[in-house]
Amino acid sequence: MAQLSPILKQATPVQAARGEGVYLYDTDGRRHLDFTAGIGVTSTGHCHPKVVAAAQEQVATLIHGQYTTVMHQPLLRLVERLGSVLPAELDSVFFLNSGSEAVEASVRLARHATGRQLVIAFEGGFHGRTMGAAALTTSGAKIRAGIGPMMGGVAFAPFPYAFRHGWSEDETVAFCLRELDRLLVTAAPAGDVAALLIEPVLGEGGYVPTPPAFLAGLRERADAHGILLVADEVQTGFGRTGKFWGHQHTPDVTPDILITAKGLASGFPLSGIAARQELMAKALPGSQGGTYGGNAVACAAALATLDVIEEEGLVANAAEQGTRLLEGLRKVAADHPGIADVRGLGLMVGNEFCTPDGAPDTAAATRAHAAAAERGLLLLTCGPYGNVVRMIPPLIVTAEQIDEGVALWADALRAT
Repeated sequence: MAQLSPILKQATPVQAARGEGVYLYDTDGRRHLDFTAGIGVTSTGHCHPKVVAAAQEQVATLIHGQYTTVMHQPLLRLVERLGSVLPAELDSVFFLNSGSEAVEASVRLARHATGRQLVIAFEGGFHGRTMGAAALTTSGAKIRAGIGPMMGGVAFAPFPYAFRHGWSEDETVAFCLRELDRLLVTAAPAGDVAALLIEPVLGEGGYVPTPPAFLAGLRERADAHGILLVADEVQTGFGRTGKFWGHQHTPDVTPDILITAKGLASGFPLSGIAARQELMAKALPGSQGGTYGGNAVACAAALATLDVIEEEGLVANAAEQGTRLLEGLRKVAADHPGIADVRGLGLMVGNEFCTPDGAPDTAAATRAHAAAAERGLLLLTCGPYGNVVRMIPPLIVTAEQIDEGVALWADALRAT
C-alpha cells in the first residue's frame, strides 16, 4: 500500500474538505479562518466564483496545449493582460509552473544576457528547493542540508534585517551596502557578477520588508557595474504587499527581471519571469521551455484572478486591511513581551518571538501557532529558527475578518 512521504509534515492538523473565501472547512465540517492562503497562493480566496467559472469553461475547451508545440488563446490573452500591470519596461514574459523554476530561469537568462557567471543573493532569502534555487537560498538550513556540493557561482551579502542587528534601519542599510561594496571588490568581483537577486520582503526568512533605501542602493550599484537586478516577487507580487508588486514601495526602482508565481493564478500552478524584450532575446535558443508551462487552465485562472483583483479593488484592500492587521497585532504584542517585533507590508505580517535576552524563542512561537490552530486560526511559522509566526490572509479579507483573526490570536497567546 502506497503512503505519502513521511517527510511531508503538516503545519496544522486540518484535513481540508472544501474552501470558501477566507475559510477552510475540514472533514468534520469545522470552519477555520485561513490566514495562510496556501502560503500566499489563494490571493482571491478559496474557490472564488469567477476563477472557478473560468477554469471550468477552459477545462471543457482545452486542458493542455504545450506552448512550444502549439499556441493557445488563454496564454496570449494573459501575456497581453499582464502588460497592464507589469512595469512598462518589462514587456516580454516567459511562463513556467513553480517559483523555483522561475528563479532558475531568471538566473539562466541573467547569465546568458551578461556573459557573466556570478549571482549575489542576500542572507535570509528563500528562492526555492530545486538544486539551483536552493543554492541561492539561506532562509534556513533545511533547504540546503545534505545535498552539497551546491551550484557554484553564488555569493551572499547581508540583508538589512535591522531588528536582528539591533540598529536603526538607516544604520543597517548603510552597513549592508558597505558590505556589498566590499563583496564586489573581494569574493565577487563586480565585472563577473550577472545579477543581484532579492525578495522585496523576506518570505521564509522572517517576513522582513526590504528597506526602500536598500533596494535603491542595489539599483544604483547594478547600473554602475552592468549587473542585472532581479526581484523575486513569488510571494510579494499580485497585490500581496498593498501595491501590485512589492518593489513598487521603492519609487523609481524597476528590476531588470521580475519573477512571479503563487497568487498569479489563485491556486493553479503557474509562474513566470518578465524582462525587457531586448534582454529576454539574449537567452540562448532552447533555454526556455517546459512541458506544462503556461498551461491553458492555469492561464484562464490567472486571467480571472486579474479580473477579480481589478474589479474588487484588492490591491487597495490589501493595503487597508494590512494596516489594520499590523496595528491590531502590535496592540496584542504590547501585552505579550515574548513578541519582540511585529512587522510587514500589506497582508504579509510576521510576529517574532524572542526570549528576554533577545534570543530566538522557537518554543514560544510553536506553542502560539498550535494554540491558534486549536481555535480555528490557521497560521504558519518562518525564519531560520522558526520563531516568527506569519499571517497571510487572502486579499479579499474584510475588516471584520481581520478583527476576528486578531481576536483569535490574542486568545491563543493568553492560553500559552
